[in-house]
Amino acid sequence: MSEPLRAARRIVVKVGSSLVTDEGRGIDADAVGNWCGQLAALAAQGREVVMVSSGAIAEGMKRLGWATRPTELHELQAAAAVGQMGLAQMYESQLSRHGLRSAQVLLTHADLADRERYLNARSTLLTLLGLQVIPVINENDTVVNDEIKFGDNDTLGALVANLVEADALVILTDQRGLYSADPRKDPQARLIDEAVAGDPALETMAGGAGSSIGRGGMITKVLAARRAAGSGASTVIAWGREPDVLLRLAAGESIGTALVAGTAKVAARKQWMVDHLQLRGAVTIDDGAARKLRDEGKSLLPIGVTGVDGDFHRGDVIAVRGAQGDEIARGLANYSSAEARLIARKPSSQIAGLLGFANEPELIHRDNLVLV
Repeated sequence: MSEPLRAARRIVVKVGSSLVTDEGRGIDADAVGNWCGQLAALAAQGREVVMVSSGAIAEGMKRLGWATRPTELHELQAAAAVGQMGLAQMYESQLSRHGLRSAQVLLTHADLADRERYLNARSTLLTLLGLQVIPVINENDTVVNDEIKFGDNDTLGALVANLVEADALVILTDQRGLYSADPRKDPQARLIDEAVAGDPALETMAGGAGSSIGRGGMITKVLAARRAAGSGASTVIAWGREPDVLLRLAAGESIGTALVAGTAKVAARKQWMVDHLQLRGAVTIDDGAARKLRDEGKSLLPIGVTGVDGDFHRGDVIAVRGAQGDEIARGLANYSSAEARLIARKPSSQIAGLLGFANEPELIHRDNLVLV
């Protein structure tokens, strides 16, 4: 793991709520300042760094005088709105002390699920990095609902790593890494120094949920590492208060748990398709079409489609399922769901006659399709 991080040019760093807010007491200026100093040192080395920071809701709770995390959606959104002000101010002031400019970027899953908004977000982030500005990203908890209920910034960190095609993702947490079991309950638990991201055994080890301040637990970090590995980014899970942790990791020192990507980088467009948490629909294909996709890298033709589910439009990302219902691929549809139902099981030569027009002979072109 030392070599990938030593050679990493673009790094995404994610810090959790408990670290940023000193276990919910309010934004920890010393801790944020320490990380910002390390970001400045990395920037001086010619590296590009993106910060994904939790803490808005926790800071809002502190400013509003709330001792426990609320459960009502409107209260969570209000806390996020109040806390985001302090979070942005803190990063701006701390980074400016080191001569660095910063930018606040608030994202929701909708920004990454919509192709045009995804490309806009990617363009903005890459432009900021090119201008040597440090993007500070948080989930836009003020306006979303499903993300507050189900989401976590570990997943966001992985999605951002894929979005900007980062070389590495560093998740700073209040634990020293991933253990073989819960160290609070099992005295025999041992720290996992290195493993392959996506290994199913890691999810069993992680288990559990997060603290009362944040929503993520070790399981979300393991799943985030698996997601980041899809674009070739390796992940390190480390204690956020380890002295000079970012600089030592970048120098190749082994700290925390390294979850190494086992796959090479894929095209950004295909990674965007893999990252879809919500899909517009799906098509089911026969065994012959499945073999052509898997073994020969062919496009999906209408004749191989046996069923169409959902309501999707041209350009939407849809799932491709095998005869047994298992998802085998995702891709950009060349035809809407209504059109796909009309041309399913038909040769491409009949598309124009059936629809009155023909966009392409394929339902999904191989350049717009990725196996999962």
